[in-house]
Amino acid sequence: MAVTTKTQGAKLTPLEVMRDAAVIPVIVLDDVAQAVPLARALVEGGIRMLEVTLRTPAALRCIEAIAEQVPDAVAGAGTVRSAADAQAAAKAGAQFAVSPGYTSAIGSACREAGLPLLPGVATGSEILLAQQDGFNELKFFPAMQAGGAPMLKAFFGPFHDVRFCPTGGITAANAREFLALPNVACVGGSWLTPKDAVEAGDWARITKLAREASALR
Repeated sequence: MAVTTKTQGAKLTPLEVMRDAAVIPVIVLDDVAQAVPLARALVEGGIRMLEVTLRTPAALRCIEAIAEQVPDAVAGAGTVRSAADAQAAAKAGAQFAVSPGYTSAIGSACREAGLPLLPGVATGSEILLAQQDGFNELKFFPAMQAGGAPMLKAFFGPFHDVRFCPTGGITAANAREFLALPNVACVGGSWLTPKDAVEAGDWARITKLAREASALR
């Protein structure tokens, strides 16, 4: 599916973020110098939606570097836990946001900042709260601990209008099981950017993992 990037002036929808590829990589970076070559390696492998988690002091600067220097990538912010996080991510150049949970404050802040949001949910009540605020594309987290593929199958009946990105415990070995479900648009996973490969600057390995992930669907 062709998606227009920020450099071409169009705002993404959450569903476009989810459907661009089978996997959204969950990225943790401590060193800004790694951000651009990592993003380029993932893009070369066919993965453009990049969730850089706000778990390190360098995260916002990494998002900024990717947004400025890798026009074919779509930098997003993960681990958005507050309105302030959403505002800072948008200022850094993020084009989408992912949260581990959901509050109306986060939803409002992302709307005001123009960030499509994938809110984190794990229960039926949380899905209803997100839907009440207009969100139907959700992150199922932590996926394996919250019931895995069987839970998502159970959600399909009452929540047939919701599409999920399960994240948390997803690997190359079990991703296809999730992607086969009718209510799963993509999965999120950290296996595309193993810490040892990033620290070693083994970008060829990351490109290979991205190509394999791109072929999952």
